[in-house]
Amino acid sequence: MAEVETRTYQIEHLRGFGQRVLVHFGVPEEDARQAIDVLITADLRGIESHGIGRLRSYVDLMLAKKINPRPEMKIVRQTPSTATIDGDNGLGLVIGPKSYEIAMRKAEDVGSGWVSVRNSNHFGIAGYYPLEALKRDMIGWAMTNSTKMVAPLWGAERMLGTNPLAIAFPAKREPPVVIDMATSVVAYGKIEMAKHKQQSIPHGWAIDVEGRDTVDPAVMIGGGALLPLGLDRDHGCHKGYCLATMVDVLSCVLSGANWGPFAPPDVQGMETPERRVGKGVGHFFGAMRIDAFIDLDEFKSQVDEWIHVMRATQPAPDTNGPLIPGDPEHDAEQIRRQQGIPLIMPVVEELREISVNTRIPFD
Repeated sequence: MAEVETRTYQIEHLRGFGQRVLVHFGVPEEDARQAIDVLITADLRGIESHGIGRLRSYVDLMLAKKINPRPEMKIVRQTPSTATIDGDNGLGLVIGPKSYEIAMRKAEDVGSGWVSVRNSNHFGIAGYYPLEALKRDMIGWAMTNSTKMVAPLWGAERMLGTNPLAIAFPAKREPPVVIDMATSVVAYGKIEMAKHKQQSIPHGWAIDVEGRDTVDPAVMIGGGALLPLGLDRDHGCHKGYCLATMVDVLSCVLSGANWGPFAPPDVQGMETPERRVGKGVGHFFGAMRIDAFIDLDEFKSQVDEWIHVMRATQPAPDTNGPLIPGDPEHDAEQIRRQQGIPLIMPVVEELREISVNTRIPFD
């Protein structure tokens, strides 16, 4: 396994560079700040597959005129607690946060807010959105479909996206419980990072074009598929498949977006489906005001107690004991806010290439 050199960059340096790049390609300054905040949040939380390293993908899609840098979002249907939004093919990193703001405002008004979105694009890490709800002492939900990458149960070709979902619960004194997961066994970005690092991937993550197990990330990227969460039927693969189905229906069928194998690619160069069943990529957001159900302080105290009880579990052999959902990301953020964000050299080189092409300084 080859060692990959990394370099560490200060948060504001990466933030400023990313914002200037998006503005260069026609994104309004305020929208650019919002978009890069989503990417930097991913890097801070140790989710490099969805961080500033994805900037190249967004730039390529805008250059190919496949993303509208200045969308005009519109609400096409709504009630006091729900809305359906058309994102006008804008950056998901912009459409997502603006749509989620609507969900949170509705929750403030009537107790809960639910927003479906169509005609959008890749919206970054799903966990970004529930983190925003936590700032208002709400429970937050987010999910999205994505480009076909995953084979359905007992299938041997790509038919579903990695279809991530996230939910977060505020605590009183403890860090919040944050669940952020793909419904595939792993996010596609981790396959890309393994290829960058010239590393193999574990058995059970992916299959080749004939449906056989592969440990070569290039084989998966070249036409293979990821597997649903659970690896195979004996290990619960049907549950990951069902979760992916849930995300597809709520994000796409409910909003009028392209579901399943018809979602547009989120990386330039991938095959564009010949058939469309809706508009763009779809998202589904939710926000719940806790005091609509129970006293806020009581809820947060009980979440603290839940965390304490789980942490007190007898550790399994050769472990430090149970993790609480969100622990690794919380720990990574504490370190990276102090030390900066490490980037592997293949990502650095891509950012340098963007710098050369735009004449926006990077190093």
